[in-house]
Amino acid sequence: MSHNRQRKIALFNDITGFGKCSVTVQLPIISAMGLQCCPVPTAILSNHTAYDEYFFEDYTGNMRSYLDMWKKLDLKFEGVVSGFLGSESQIEIVKTFTSDFLKENAVVVVDPIMGDDGVPYKTYTKRMCQRMKELVALADVITPNVTEACILTDTPYKTAWTMSQLYKMAEKLSGLGPRFVVITGIETKEMLGNYVYVRDVCHTMVRSKKVGVIRCGTGDVFSSLIAADAVNGVDFLQSVKKATAFVSECLKETQRLQMEPEDGVAFEDILYKLGK
Repeated sequence: MSHNRQRKIALFNDITGFGKCSVTVQLPIISAMGLQCCPVPTAILSNHTAYDEYFFEDYTGNMRSYLDMWKKLDLKFEGVVSGFLGSESQIEIVKTFTSDFLKENAVVVVDPIMGDDGVPYKTYTKRMCQRMKELVALADVITPNVTEACILTDTPYKTAWTMSQLYKMAEKLSGLGPRFVVITGIETKEMLGNYVYVRDVCHTMVRSKKVGVIRCGTGDVFSSLIAADAVNGVDFLQSVKKATAFVSECLKETQRLQMEPEDGVAFEDILYKLGK
C-alpha cells in the first residue's frame, strides 16, 4: 500500500483560527494549485498576536511524535515549506524532515519569519538567528522580507535601497545556499517591490501599487504561491509576478469589504483564479 500517489507539500507553520494567516491561508492556496497540503503545526493560536488578546499553545513537544506517525505511513513529499518557527528545536526538526521525508529532486522553500520593520521578533535570540541560517542553507527557495534579509546577511537595516545594494544582499543570501531568492516588501512612496534573484540567471524588481493599509497574512499568501509554483515547475520570475499580482488583487477585494487591518486579506472570492 502506498500513500504517495498524490503530489504533496509539507507545511510547517502555526495554525491560527482567526486572522487569516499561516496555515489557514496557505493550505487552501496550495490545494487550489493542485497539490495536497499536509500541515505540521508549530503552534496553535485562537487568533494571531496583532490582537490585544489571544490563546497560544506551543506545539514543539508534540512535533516529533506527530512526524513519527508519518514515518510509519512512509510518507514522501515533493516539497516542504517552513514559516513561523518558535524555537531552535523546531528549526532542527525541519532540518531533519528535509533528510527523512523528501523525494529526490524535492523543493525546499523557507520563509524565514524572523522580524519586521528592522527589528527581530521577541522570540528570536541571536542564537536562533544563526540557526535559521543553517535552515536557509538547505533551501532551494527563500522569501525573506527586508528585515529578515538584513538579519541573515548581517546587513544594517534601512528603509531606502538602491538596486545595487539589493543585488549585493540577494547575492549574499544565495551564497548561503538557495539558488532562488525573493526579498519582499520593499517600500517606496507609492509602490511595493519584490526583488528577484536567480543565481547566474537574472535579478530584477517586480513592483505593484500600494493598496490600502498594511495587512496581516500577505506574506503567507505570497510564500504559499511561490512554494506551490516551485513544486509545479513554474519559472521563478513568472511565479513572483503571479504572486505579486494575486496579493494586490486580494488587497483590493479586502479594501472593498472594508475589513479591519488585523483581519487579514480576503482571498477566498478570487481563489478560483489560481486553478486556471
